[in-house]
Amino acid sequence: MNPKRKAIWDKSNGHCWYCGEVLKNGWHVDHFLPVNRVAGDVMNPERDEFDNLVPSCPSCNIMKSNMGIETFRWLIGNFVTRLNRDVTIYRHAKRYGLIKETGKEVEFWFEKETNDESK
Repeated sequence: MNPKRKAIWDKSNGHCWYCGEVLKNGWHVDHFLPVNRVAGDVMNPERDEFDNLVPSCPSCNIMKSNMGIETFRWLIGNFVTRLNRDVTIYRHAKRYGLIKETGKEVEFWFEKETNDESK
């Protein structure tokens, strides 16, 4: 692993910045504050720096795309609503007690780690 990539991996000791899964080969580097591109040109180059780069699993990085963190939180927080509205087998599984909805707020890995360290 090249030194820059290793330094980004070290920010989370090899966990996805968002979901906390252990990173596997093929993990992504995400811009925490999104960098927008138009025709390949970076529209906000001040965000394309090391301090704004975080390790991410491919799933979270692709889903987050160019969203800010609060928009990403909102998207994930609405998954259960969308499942109830759109997915019949989800509703059946819930009806048979195979799924329990928790109503839990979305808290990202980096937030949990920051909160744990301050205790």
